Amino acid sequence: MRVAINGAGVAGPTLAYWLRRAGHDVTLIELAPRLRSGGYVIDFWGIGYDIAERMGLTPRIRSLGYQMREVRFVNRHGRRTGGFKVDVFARLTGDRFTSLPRSDVAATIYDALDAGVETLFGDSVTSIEDIGDRVRVGFEHSAAREFDLVIGADGLHSRVRELAFGPAERLEVSLGYHVAAFEVQGYPHRDELVYIGHGIPGRQVSRFSMREDKTLFLFVFRDEYLRGLSVEPGKSKAAVSQVFADVGWECPEILQAMQSVDELYLDRVSQIRMPQWSKGRVALIGDAAACVSLMAGEGTGLAMAEAYVLAGELATAGGDHLAAFARYQERMRPFLESKQKSAAKFASSFAPKTGVGIAVRNLVTGLLGIPSIADYVVGRDLRDDIALPAYPF
Repeated sequence: MRVAINGAGVAGPTLAYWLRRAGHDVTLIELAPRLRSGGYVIDFWGIGYDIAERMGLTPRIRSLGYQMREVRFVNRHGRRTGGFKVDVFARLTGDRFTSLPRSDVAATIYDALDAGVETLFGDSVTSIEDIGDRVRVGFEHSAAREFDLVIGADGLHSRVRELAFGPAERLEVSLGYHVAAFEVQGYPHRDELVYIGHGIPGRQVSRFSMREDKTLFLFVFRDEYLRGLSVEPGKSKAAVSQVFADVGWECPEILQAMQSVDELYLDRVSQIRMPQWSKGRVALIGDAAACVSLMAGEGTGLAMAEAYVLAGELATAGGDHLAAFARYQERMRPFLESKQKSAAKFASSFAPKTGVGIAVRNLVTGLLGIPSIADYVVGRDLRDDIALPAYPF
C-alpha cells in the first residue's frame, strides 16, 4: 500500500521502518525543514527498548545516551535535600535503561530507514479527503497526492487528528502544568551525570550537563502561574522569566542564560484521550492518539511500540485496514490507558503544590536506595505489562 505518515519525530519513522519491512511504499511529511534537534532528555527503557533491540538500534542509542548516576534535589543554597542514585532504575530494568535527548532517538531511527522512504521536509498536510478506496491529501507546498492510508504521527497538537476528528479541545485533558526547556553552551555550573533541580511550591527548575559543554534546562510549573501572561511566540521567555523571578538557587543565572537562546520550548502538559484512534483510512499513533504526557517519562518508547503494533497488524490483516486498525487499538489501548492514569497520579511529584509536598517528595526519593521501597514506589511504573507479538516482517 501507499502510506502517508505525517510527522518525522519518533513514531513516524518507526512506523515507516516496519511498513517498509512489510513491503509498503511510505512517504513521511515533516513540517520542520530538517530533522529536529535539541529538546528535552528522556529516559529510555521498557517496551521502547524492546522495539529498539528488534530494530538493531540499541548499541547506537546507548552510545548516545548518558548513564546517569544521580537525581538530586537541592535547596535555594544548593544543599542536597533529596534524590536518589539512578542505579535503582538499572536494577529494576535489568540494566536496560539510558537517558538521552529525544531528538537523538528520532535521528537514530530515521537513519535506519532505507532509501525507499520519501520524506517531504518543510511541508504540512492541509486537507484529507477519504474517497472510498483511497485518500486524497492536500499539502501546503506540494501538489495533492492520493494514498491508501494516512497516519497521524504528529504529536500532541496533531494536524491529522484535527482534520479527521475535529478540534483538540474536546480530546485534550490538561494535567495542570506547563513545561519549558532550552539548551545552552558554556553554562558555568556542571554536575556530570547528575540531574539536579530546585523547587518551591508549584515550580521546579532543573538542569542536566551534557557533552560538548552543553546544559539542558527544564522548567515545570503549575498553570495558574501563567495567568495574565502571554505564551505567544516572542513572549514566552518573558513569561517564564516572570514565573521564576523569585525562585532561588541558580535560577537568576539560568533565566539570564535563557535570553541568549533562539528557541525556547514551551507547552502545556496534557493527555489525549479519545474513543477511537482511526476513522476510515486514517489512523493515529503516538502522542496524536494517546499522549501520556511528559510526566509519564516513557512517551518515546510507547510511541515506538504503537508504531510496531500498527505495522504488524497491517502486515497480518490481508489488506483489510479496518480490521488492522481495530486490532491495533484493541492491543494497545488498555496498556496506554494504564500509563495515562499512572502519569496523572505522578504529575504532582514534578512540582508539588506545597512546601509539605516538596518535603515528602524529597523524603521518599531519599529512601529509594532501599530495594523494597524502590520496588513499591517505582517498580510497578517501570514494568511494561504487555507482550509484543512477533509479526511476519
